[in-house]
Amino acid sequence: MNSPGDAVEPSAKVSGLFATTHWSVVLAAGQAGSTRSSEALENLCRTYWHPLYAYVRRRGYGIEDAQDLTQGFLAQLLERQSFVRVDPSKGRFRSFLLAALNYYLADERDRARAQKRGGGQPNLSFDAQTAEQRYRLESADSLSPDEVFERQWALALLDQVLVRLEQEFRAADKAALFQRLRGFLVAGTAEENYADAAAELGMTGQAVKKAVHRLRHRYSELFREEIAHTVGTPAEVDEEIRHLCALMAG
Repeated sequence: MNSPGDAVEPSAKVSGLFATTHWSVVLAAGQAGSTRSSEALENLCRTYWHPLYAYVRRRGYGIEDAQDLTQGFLAQLLERQSFVRVDPSKGRFRSFLLAALNYYLADERDRARAQKRGGGQPNLSFDAQTAEQRYRLESADSLSPDEVFERQWALALLDQVLVRLEQEFRAADKAALFQRLRGFLVAGTAEENYADAAAELGMTGQAVKKAVHRLRHRYSELFREEIAHTVGTPAEVDEEIRHLCALMAG
């Protein structure tokens, strides 16, 4: 895909993105919060289950153990008391999750687990088969557990951006347009293919070209927003984008 940071200049508007971030969801869950904050946190857990699972697998755990550990870790996170002492100023959201996961894994090593498959804990529904398929597809032998986690983290962000982008097109009654043009998000798409898309969509080639430009620009904007949700301050957004884009390029 095109670099998600392309065509998006740093803007004062980014500070407005910090009104609701992943950190704010975590902090709200650490208080006597509402059902809405709990649901938001559960959605976060589902979004970032893949990179956490891949990290555990890369640490040498088998498939079922990795599923159990990831499930147990996230179930523990959903207990609101876990967030009372969280400090967003101390790092990125992904760093917080990885540190918390490592603490959990160490704790689990020190005591035999009395429960399996989250027994007695909230049971979150995840597509474990897809997670393992993605792990095998993306995990090169040369990558460390941390590198696998960060790469899967970047992929989870990109997946979330595509979901949001498709939702916007559906809301505008343009789902068919999105499905036909989403392939043009891939870098190096031949421009002559615009003619084929134009014929299928009943548009001119120039109109398709402009629509693709807008699609890519909005994709970059949404990626920037997703990054802003995972860092503590606006100053960290560009650095995080550069880091994750370098990961994907590698």
